[in-house]
Amino acid sequence: MFERQLTRIDTIRRYVDGMLNACKDREDARCGFVHLYGVGQACALIALHRGHDRAYAELAEIAGMLHDFAAYKDNARENHAQRSSIQARDILVQTKEFTSEEIDLICQAISRHSNKKEVHSEMDEILKDADVMQHWLRNPVEEYFFAQERVQKLIDEFQMVNCD
Repeated sequence: MFERQLTRIDTIRRYVDGMLNACKDREDARCGFVHLYGVGQACALIALHRGHDRAYAELAEIAGMLHDFAAYKDNARENHAQRSSIQARDILVQTKEFTSEEIDLICQAISRHSNKKEVHSEMDEILKDADVMQHWLRNPVEEYFFAQERVQKLIDEFQMVNCD
């Protein structure tokens, strides 16, 4: 019999939950829970699908959970990728559970996730793809996200049928 263990993902969830529960606008908080956790899980799925191990998928999920942290915390979208990267670094350092290399990997992906037109590192691309995947899957009939090139590539990669 296996006993549930607390992981670094659980540690980060406490920060994300605390920030979102402090939001005065409950609709913003609801959207934050759906988006941040949805992108985190999509990151883990994509990382595993692309052949990475579970440890890498854990880091990808954490990047997804923190990628828009500042946008929800500060209720401001402007320059949110860079601000979220800075806030994520503070959180990850504060936990004392991550190496400097892991922190750099996560924070670099967060800082670049808004730049969907350029191709960066593997972690960066996982986060970008997870972000567009979550936006599309939250409402699969919405044409705006469905028509994006990254979504179309993900549909092909995951061999999704009947998406037209």
